[in-house]
Amino acid sequence: MDAVTTRDKWNRIHQRRRGVCPPAATVLAENSHLLPPDGGTALDIACGLGGNALFLARRGFIVDAVDIADTATHAVATAAHAENLPVNALTKDISAWEMATARYDVIVVSRFLERSLTGAIISALKSGGLLFYQTFTETRIHVDGPSNPSFLLRDNELLRLFEGLLVRYYREEARAGKLDRGNRDLAFLIAQKP
Repeated sequence: MDAVTTRDKWNRIHQRRRGVCPPAATVLAENSHLLPPDGGTALDIACGLGGNALFLARRGFIVDAVDIADTATHAVATAAHAENLPVNALTKDISAWEMATARYDVIVVSRFLERSLTGAIISALKSGGLLFYQTFTETRIHVDGPSNPSFLLRDNELLRLFEGLLVRYYREEARAGKLDRGNRDLAFLIAQKP
């Protein structure tokens, strides 16, 4: 799918959601105690309607929120402005956008997978910077999320993609144990740049 088709698809999806800001990603919300206490700079990749970006800005971060859909970035900018939060909402194709080297204290990626960006994400983190990542896995219980296997992680793939970083938290339950409990269908990673 080319960038224009992808943008149009996500603009339609975000328009249906009517600008309602979702909560922050589970990996970020449940592990916010790992965030730098004094804030810093943050990047929310494929930000959607801004749940992660606004969460971080409310905790003292200056946030770049990037998404291909201008409907999404407009909603994020409007919400940030209403709360006077330091969020720079950018409409960009993240696959073609050049991330600055060693710019961010925190990078968040939620429900988005573009394997070719791994190196750029690592490079964009400052030394000591944290990556909070969660996305869909191939091994799942429910049918939520993408059906295209290109956008689904294989078992433990998230660990392999970011093996140059120090793992601070990892969770991927797959089909182990009681399938009606836990946090299924997603892999969660928090990793720190040495």
